[in-house]
Amino acid sequence: MNTIKNKVQLIGYLSNAPEIRQTETGKKMARFCLATNEEYRNAIGEKVKETQWHNITAWGKVAEITEKYLSKGSEIALEGKLISRSYTDKDGVKKYVTEVECSELLMLGGWVTKRKSNNNF
Repeated sequence: MNTIKNKVQLIGYLSNAPEIRQTETGKKMARFCLATNEEYRNAIGEKVKETQWHNITAWGKVAEITEKYLSKGSEIALEGKLISRSYTDKDGVKKYVTEVECSELLMLGGWVTKRKSNNNF
């Protein structure tokens, strides 16, 4: 059971182009937002669609793949873990952030066809 203590699996669409940064040591970091959709029927039988927005970070090789192949609207499946951190903003207010640190990524939705048609493969 140790392997499922802090495990997140999501399938969704990038709501923005990945933001790529590089550390002073040369390690890449990608940051993007993933939208996941859920549909269900409420108590009176109406169909309800909810979208959740997840902040995602990826490091190293996963960040490099993100930079090379993903863009706004790309459909992906990912696996990772929840990371919580805090920081103090410019006004001195302490802010708390929870995000998913992506360790594995699977590209969905016909990305190969798009890349071949753009001659970027």
